[in-house]
Amino acid sequence: MASSSRSGENRPIHQDFIARIRYSNALPPPPFPPKLLDIPNTGLASGQYTAPGFASRLAREQPLNIEADAELGMPLDLVGMPGIFDGDESSIQAPAQAPQPHPHDKPLLRSLQQLGKPKTDNAAVSFLRRTEYISSAATKQHGSPLRALNANPVRRPPKRKSSPEPDKNSPAYVKRKIDQSFAVTEQNLKDRSRVRHPSKRNLRLVDAYPLLPDLEAFPDSGAYVTIKFLTNPVGKSDSYDTRLLNGIFRPIERTEAEETAIQAAREAYERDPKNHPKPNDSMHYDFYLNDNATSGRKFRQRFDVDNPDRDDEDLYTRQRESAGPCFQFNRLRAYETAQESELDHRSKYDEELIIAFNDDDTSLHQKAAYYYPVMQRSQIRPQRTKNIARKIGLADEDEQIIDQLDVEIDEPTDEIKEQSEKFKRDPYFLEDEEEEALAANGEDAQQNGDAHRAEERNGRSRSRSVPDHSDEEIDADGDEED
Repeated sequence: MASSSRSGENRPIHQDFIARIRYSNALPPPPFPPKLLDIPNTGLASGQYTAPGFASRLAREQPLNIEADAELGMPLDLVGMPGIFDGDESSIQAPAQAPQPHPHDKPLLRSLQQLGKPKTDNAAVSFLRRTEYISSAATKQHGSPLRALNANPVRRPPKRKSSPEPDKNSPAYVKRKIDQSFAVTEQNLKDRSRVRHPSKRNLRLVDAYPLLPDLEAFPDSGAYVTIKFLTNPVGKSDSYDTRLLNGIFRPIERTEAEETAIQAAREAYERDPKNHPKPNDSMHYDFYLNDNATSGRKFRQRFDVDNPDRDDEDLYTRQRESAGPCFQFNRLRAYETAQESELDHRSKYDEELIIAFNDDDTSLHQKAAYYYPVMQRSQIRPQRTKNIARKIGLADEDEQIIDQLDVEIDEPTDEIKEQSEKFKRDPYFLEDEEEEALAANGEDAQQNGDAHRAEERNGRSRSRSVPDHSDEEIDADGDEED
């Protein structure tokens, strides 16, 4: 780490040093040839082979096999060397300037560090340098000339573009990318063998579904709500309880005292959000289920718009004396909201979507995968506060618990249909927002125009109220001044 002073302040500067370090892995040859030793066989029971001193003792007992003569293997014949017997030893000493070695002998003069891989770059380098890969460099150096020619092809001048590249954030760029995606998708649908999984190469495409919005199924609120149970609502079982496919959540209405307390907490939070927490105004629900799986299956058939026999009155499982047939739902328990997140119409497609697959062509839907927007996500758990209040005797006396619901399925009203048609025309519900903005702007403009016209009228009235100065008044003023 290095530090520098700038404008009277010490600012630390982190600097990484990169150095190339090579470690030689070449082993020298053994100094002596292998030798067979006569080791007495004492057996494994004696423990000599596993003792630490066995190898040391064996090395001491075996002498070195070196046959040295009087001249230690290098005989020296001084006869014939000029001046050697006169005391001139220049003939047996190394010369002051070493002669140039023969080119064939240069590989023999390499050091131990150079006996490994051939050095690829002998040029001097600085201490700080970029990372280099020795193996790849060696491969490129010793590769074939044809491969080197292909690695460095002749660069052709780039073609001149017919039109400038649009900006990535421009509508033209987005439109072109969307058109390209549709073209690629059309080619993949014609030849499904072209479709490849991005990571698992052994998978193949079996079937394809177009992803479409189900505009016919938009509710009057414009989006759906997903509710997740934090605990199992029914008892443990080895099979899935199909009654959970069509449960009913009935919101529990708050009392006047609860509404007053929440409103007061909301006003305090709006005044001073730092010192007052945001009030928890989440909903509580009563959860209802069918009494058996058969009733739940018939309810789904009666509620299914693609079922041709959905108007059959025999699908109802209960018969009331005065009101007619119905489906009966029994109260399971009360739930409270543990966590809740809410979006708006502009962001309801961004975080989570509900996907439904339709495998067969029906009267209302084609074969496709339909997606539905989600505007609210809630996690619920069994209600605890009311249960504790009931046990200690503090429950509200006016609290009414509905243990049973009689449900009859009917067509939506004209008002609900009209509201749903708005989301069918505009899934983001921007038309009403723009109309409200235009109406607000029109009201402001009208108010500004009225104020401007009022100011003009006031100005004209003030101009009319000021009398014109006649010649007589001017003369009179002049006489008075004299």
